[in-house]
Amino acid sequence: MQTLQPKVAASLAQWHQMVATHDLSGLIDILHPDAIFRSPMAHKPYTSAIAVNLILTTVSHVFSDFQYHREFATDDGLSVILEFSANVQDKQLKGVDIIRFDEEGKIVEFEVMVRPMSALQVLGQAMASRLAAFLPAYKAL
Repeated sequence: MQTLQPKVAASLAQWHQMVATHDLSGLIDILHPDAIFRSPMAHKPYTSAIAVNLILTTVSHVFSDFQYHREFATDDGLSVILEFSANVQDKQLKGVDIIRFDEEGKIVEFEVMVRPMSALQVLGQAMASRLAAFLPAYKAL
């Protein structure tokens, strides 16, 4: 793996710790105020640290048996790709988190890709049932 910039490495270690302990209460501390979340279910991204925090905290409750498997970094040390697997209801899924940080180690963009489609649909339904009333206010124009 490429070497991450020190502040990025520290934030990524904090992210891994939060995921491992199922406690995302510190997530807002590593999100840039204008962070963007790109969902596999939405055409337009969600914007703001508040939206990203809400989405990631919610999905942490929707997923079970979540586990990261591999990690890749970009040459500039500011972005990582994390391969994961999880269950959502009775579906198994695989996916990647593509996370871009700024030089201060703040997450500026978090993009998720998930397969297979059947698991993505169940995930989308589970997230919509929890967040449909809240997320429209955070969609990019």
